[in-house]
Amino acid sequence: MRVTLTALTAAATAVGVGLAAGSAAAEGDVNIYSARHYQTDEALYEEFTERTGIDVNRIQGKSDALIQRIKSEGRNTPADILITVDAGRLWRAEEAGILESVSSDTLESRVPAHFRHPDGKWFGYSTRARIIFYDAQRYDAPPATAYEDLADPVLKGEVCIRSSSNVYNQSLLASMIEHHGAEEAETWARGVVENFAREPEGGDTDQILGVAAGECGVAVANHYYYLRVMEERPELSESIGVVFPNQDGRGVHVNISGAGKIANGPNPENAVRFLEFLASDFAQRRFADGNNEYPVVEGVAPNTKLKDFGEFKVDNVNVAVYGENQPEAQMIFDRVGWK
Repeated sequence: MRVTLTALTAAATAVGVGLAAGSAAAEGDVNIYSARHYQTDEALYEEFTERTGIDVNRIQGKSDALIQRIKSEGRNTPADILITVDAGRLWRAEEAGILESVSSDTLESRVPAHFRHPDGKWFGYSTRARIIFYDAQRYDAPPATAYEDLADPVLKGEVCIRSSSNVYNQSLLASMIEHHGAEEAETWARGVVENFAREPEGGDTDQILGVAAGECGVAVANHYYYLRVMEERPELSESIGVVFPNQDGRGVHVNISGAGKIANGPNPENAVRFLEFLASDFAQRRFADGNNEYPVVEGVAPNTKLKDFGEFKVDNVNVAVYGENQPEAQMIFDRVGWK
């Protein structure tokens, strides 16, 4: 059994760092460029090798750097698979022309249609919910129960959220465009800016901690950041209220971790086998558990933390629209002054 790992920084995009172009094309290998960095994923690669005899070679790095590297390597790339997070980033890989469609009965039957590319260029394997948090010391009841409420003037000076350069927010606005149209989505984004408690700064954890500190009345973040905060600082549970938005309507905005097959990869059959493996019950649990995300395959139960977190209605719009609407979303952010 062989699983090799090479780290890749954003600057190290030239061929020759880690896997050299054409160096690992031997039969029996699959070469993965991954933006995921969870130790639990190691069990995935080991199990795949155990089941198939196919050795896994892996490079880790940031999504945009990996996409650029594969594009630069061109027809000589050693990469067979790209794994990344957020449908918006998968769209960037698609736009870069590095992904190839896969036709697989296994993937089409196990991965719900709204969590995969319509033409099979990528597949989602776990989901993350972007939810609302509020200051439970200040509010007896949630001041916002839908994303649309974040633009209500009653919340002026209360909203903490990340910058517009953050792909999670780009995808959230892209979903608003899909549901409401660009004009209404822009009105919403302008209203959120007018309600900022402070200029956007920090990551998702900082938004949640801003609520706990009383700096923000409400905040938006992915669910797993809250679980991390609770693990490290459980005493904050009484200070932070949790809202699964839009339960009376379309449901919670969710995004994916996903993977696609590289068009010029040297091991195309092994690449498809790996993509299909990620949809197995074994892989679903471990892939999702690496970041306390939810499995996409129906019938695969989430872990105990997520079960305790509660159930919620999910927006079933195809996540591919997050990428398709991303350019419009960024233009809206720029026009409304969402830094």
